[in-house]
Amino acid sequence: MLGSAAQNVIALSDAVLLYHLGEVEFAAIGFVGVFYITVAAIGYGFSRGGQIMIARRMGERRPFAVGYTFHAMLLFELALATLMWCFMRFASGWFFQLFLADAPEIYQKSLDYIHYRSYGVFFSYAGVALISLYSGIARPTIILLDTIILALVNLTLNYGLIFGKFGLPAMGIGGSGLASSIAEGIAFVFFALYIVWDKKNRPLHLFRLHRDPEIEAPQAQAAVPGQEADEAELVFHPNESIWQVMRHQLRISLPVVAQAAVSQGSWVFFFGMVAHLGQHALAVSNLARTVYLLLSIPLWGFSAGVNTLVSNLIGQKRQQEVMQAAWKTGKLCWIVTFLFAAPILFFPEFFLYPLLGKSDMSLIAQTRPVFYILLIILSMSAFGSVLNNTLAGTGATWYGFQLQLFTISIYIGYIYLATSVFHFSLPGIWAAEVWYWLATIALAVWYLRSDRWHKVHF
Repeated sequence: MLGSAAQNVIALSDAVLLYHLGEVEFAAIGFVGVFYITVAAIGYGFSRGGQIMIARRMGERRPFAVGYTFHAMLLFELALATLMWCFMRFASGWFFQLFLADAPEIYQKSLDYIHYRSYGVFFSYAGVALISLYSGIARPTIILLDTIILALVNLTLNYGLIFGKFGLPAMGIGGSGLASSIAEGIAFVFFALYIVWDKKNRPLHLFRLHRDPEIEAPQAQAAVPGQEADEAELVFHPNESIWQVMRHQLRISLPVVAQAAVSQGSWVFFFGMVAHLGQHALAVSNLARTVYLLLSIPLWGFSAGVNTLVSNLIGQKRQQEVMQAAWKTGKLCWIVTFLFAAPILFFPEFFLYPLLGKSDMSLIAQTRPVFYILLIILSMSAFGSVLNNTLAGTGATWYGFQLQLFTISIYIGYIYLATSVFHFSLPGIWAAEVWYWLATIALAVWYLRSDRWHKVHF
């Protein structure tokens, strides 16, 4: 769960410490934080395609094909990171101006943050490739350790660079961006060294950059014990170029990338519209979103896990168990999420004081009505996110993208009407998430109960 929410962990520590710095900085990180998470989500979305393919190969008993799939994923992630860095460095000012023209202080603070934060995109994109590798082969322990290192380094450097502690300069919100980028770099180096050390990776051929077409691939084992393998289907073709593998990944990943960009980009739109209500409304919404990030950690973990479960089951020719796996995962996700969420959202002053403690707790009190809406949102998102990722695990990513476009249209339309036409209160604006998840659940269940996804192959 923690490993799948690495960017959430960073965003949470950034928001908590900037909350203590000042309301302007806290409001700014609400906007620029979701902007960077949107950028990170694009890389994460592509890696999900690689994870699905890796899990499918493991389910087919073809571990020798994993390394080649991983290389294609990593190369594309690094190329994409370069494009994203250029956009953040040279076009973010223009983009922020579209939403923050009426909030010059928040605009300047956002630029200060993204100036340093942009360098972390290289480690972020390469890091999600490593995470997807170990998620796909169902060995996630190292992901947890790496995320703990990431969180500890980020929290320590954040404290030092924001407030000028440990002999470091006091850089304010810019220091938060620098600290997060350095933390991602350190976490990536640790993960890469672990991969070199891990002897269990040898059957995956992670360090064989090119395959010799003269060497025949190993004989595929049976997909299910007791059954003979379909050799024509399961034997890996060693002379398949890395560009062909990348093309397969792109076919699966592009809809997932688009989904992630649209989904996270909707948060940028949300905060841009809320910014018109004033700096204080933006700070209240950022506090609500910070708590939302914290309570969504189980959701991210179960959603990433169901990708591997579903794709592996299909690789073993056990399609009839997919819906059963999805519902069981959804129920577990709801139980864990509710156990964490209910106490915090009903008694926020008690549970949030250790993180956000100030003599003035008025901001938490003013956010309480939004917290009640969050409990409903989290209850539905537990099932909605798992079902949506079940779709991705089947390979039906293009349908998932169409579903996302429809539900996001409902979400954005509601927010626009709520803020610009009917002038709802903040709880009423946050209710947009309720409609979004209701539509997502309905459409995902309808598709998974059909037999259309049985025809998706890769």
